[in-house]
Amino acid sequence: MMKNTLKVVLLTSMLPLAATAAEQLTPWYVGGGLGVNNYQHNCDDALTCGEDAPYAWDVFGGYLFNEYMGIELGYRDLGNADWTGSDNNMYDVGAAGVSLGVVGFYPLADKWALSSELGAYSYLLENKKEINGENLSESDIALFVGAGVDYNVTSNLKVQAKYRRYEGLDASVLNNLRMDSNYWGLALSYRFGTEAAPVAAPVVAPVVAAAPGDDDKDGVTNNIDKCPDTPMTHKVDATGCTVYENVTTKYDLGGILFANDSAEIRAGSYADLEKLADHLNKYPQHTVSIEGHASNVGKPAYNMKLSERRAVAVANALNNKYGIKTTRISSIGYGVTKPVMQGNSEEANRVNRRIEAIVTGTEKRPVMR
Repeated sequence: MMKNTLKVVLLTSMLPLAATAAEQLTPWYVGGGLGVNNYQHNCDDALTCGEDAPYAWDVFGGYLFNEYMGIELGYRDLGNADWTGSDNNMYDVGAAGVSLGVVGFYPLADKWALSSELGAYSYLLENKKEINGENLSESDIALFVGAGVDYNVTSNLKVQAKYRRYEGLDASVLNNLRMDSNYWGLALSYRFGTEAAPVAAPVVAPVVAAAPGDDDKDGVTNNIDKCPDTPMTHKVDATGCTVYENVTTKYDLGGILFANDSAEIRAGSYADLEKLADHLNKYPQHTVSIEGHASNVGKPAYNMKLSERRAVAVANALNNKYGIKTTRISSIGYGVTKPVMQGNSEEANRVNRRIEAIVTGTEKRPVMR
């Protein structure tokens, strides 16, 4: 009778919780579990051990303080164990009663979580076999701890695999019975309420500032936008500022021509060199490679040396006359291997006696949407 009364009280006390489920998840939940239980030490001093009825069950309800901790009240029946004691009496003893404990949750990836519990179990140990015409029983309080693995089927429904350890299920009237208990089982719980659906922003008159605006239309509201004038074509970060990328490019900034068999820079060529120096001063992160060339007149080995002297002459001028650091300048000769015009006509020879300035630079460019 006492067991049935506790079950009814527990279940009916949870009915008002369902009625309070509104348009969002509440902190209240209910559930039930099934499993197997193993009593320890009940047969240590027994003459014989019979067939246990290890199947256990429980119902429970809880309240969540937050997503990581709550409190849980339940009723648990741990099944029965059967043995003949050293006093030649028959025992068929089972524990049942009310539990109260603190539960903790540790979310893992996706819908998984680990859980733990710690609490007290107010139990009644009752012998179904009569001893001297009586069904002896005794009640007390034991401590329990538990751990589990949880899976959230939905935002309301949760499945748990549980382990619990009960310490000190004792009864002096039952031949000084001393037992501990290990329980393994599955539980299903339901959390009241529903997840609130996204609510569309209300349409308000332009004069009402219901939410921060986005003046530059970059997707970041004014209250957190650190760059309020970002172009709409630019990709932006979480603070509304343009996202940049470093792009390495090469520029052919033209070249200058030399007289036949000469590495001397002509006076009229310094205007072109000054343009090159201005570019390097404007972009201090850029470097330049001076490439020397020669016309196809004479021996190739001599022309290779001549092209190298032409490249060195321009490199020295950039450093000495225009102050460009040598670390930013390199020079190389290609002789007659890279003509801009094939053949050894007068025009081909003229345009092939040259240097070319190849500038390499890493530029910071905005990333476009």
